[in-house]
Amino acid sequence: MHNIRKGSHTTHQLHVHLVWSTKYRYEVLRGDIQVRCRDLIRQTCDSLDIQILKGVVSKDHVHLDLSYPPKLSISDIMKRLKGRSAKLLLVEYTELKRRYWGGHLWGIGYAAWSTGNITDEMIQEYLNHHKQGPNSDENFILE
Repeated sequence: MHNIRKGSHTTHQLHVHLVWSTKYRYEVLRGDIQVRCRDLIRQTCDSLDIQILKGVVSKDHVHLDLSYPPKLSISDIMKRLKGRSAKLLLVEYTELKRRYWGGHLWGIGYAAWSTGNITDEMIQEYLNHHKQGPNSDENFILE
């Protein structure tokens, strides 16, 4: 398997696809704002030990494919990404501050899909192997 990450006590390959949009889907992520948003997302991911596999900052939404460590939850990742980027973008760009006078750049919520290289068939094969393996009497089956 490729892209396996290791921590001090873990081996993991956790991938997620995240999508979130601007409030009211206003197309405000253009030009310098779009570049700055990308840079803020990169900085936040670097500080959290998150690898960006693929990503796009469109004019009204963001798509990211991430590899993240098991110590982080997806909701915590989103809280950090949306919170830091909104706070700094609203401070740095007065046109955003005027449009989003309530201080909320991003819409409520997000979409998340788990991604990876393991299929249901691979999991079933692995479990069947352990049911019928050499030490199968020592295995406790959860079904």
